[in-house]
Amino acid sequence: MALSGKVGLVTGGAQGIGRAVVEALLKNQCRVSLVDLNRQVGEECKAQLDAQFGEENCIFVQCDVTDDCALKDAFKRTVGQFGKLDIVINNAGINNEKNWKKTIQVNLTSVIKGTYLGLEYMSKEHGKDGGVIINVSSMAAFLHSPHQPVYTATKHGVIGFSRALADAAQLGNYGVRINVLCPAFVDTPLLQTVEQEDKMGKFVKFKDDFKQSMDKFGVLK
Repeated sequence: MALSGKVGLVTGGAQGIGRAVVEALLKNQCRVSLVDLNRQVGEECKAQLDAQFGEENCIFVQCDVTDDCALKDAFKRTVGQFGKLDIVINNAGINNEKNWKKTIQVNLTSVIKGTYLGLEYMSKEHGKDGGVIINVSSMAAFLHSPHQPVYTATKHGVIGFSRALADAAQLGNYGVRINVLCPAFVDTPLLQTVEQEDKMGKFVKFKDDFKQSMDKFGVLK
């Protein structure tokens, strides 16, 4: 896809991988909706991006992706601002084994919801022009860790769901390409949670195993 003139929506877009994706899209002359739960970080991010790329090319939408109405509104506001939608990147994710239900809601359920919303706004079955959906999974889907059982399950789920829906998109002629990104260890705020007992619960005792994997595979910037 030629990116110039396209419109993208990125969840978890104010920091970490999401922010890097937003910057890459803006550099390639996309207009982008920056969707994030953290209002302060989101507004600071938008101000910095405005200074670099111009105020008309990016909007910030504060949104809890686990809130159905809020997520729907984020898509609606994006199309209302830019007139269309071409790219959806479901990137928002957390690492919380203690509150594992929340981890499933953010890492898997919201990805499913974001994918279906993306299809509503882009699929030829709805009279749209097509587009691209990229769902963010993890290396954890291939190399599991005793440190993150539920996180691992959600990332497996993202791949399974996306593969099946990609086949449906092809068979149904949706005109929407669906891919999954599976990063290894990346230097983001999420990576810092691996030593926090309030996030990892009883699995925090396996943090040394996790660190050994980090030493083996390295950490991406």
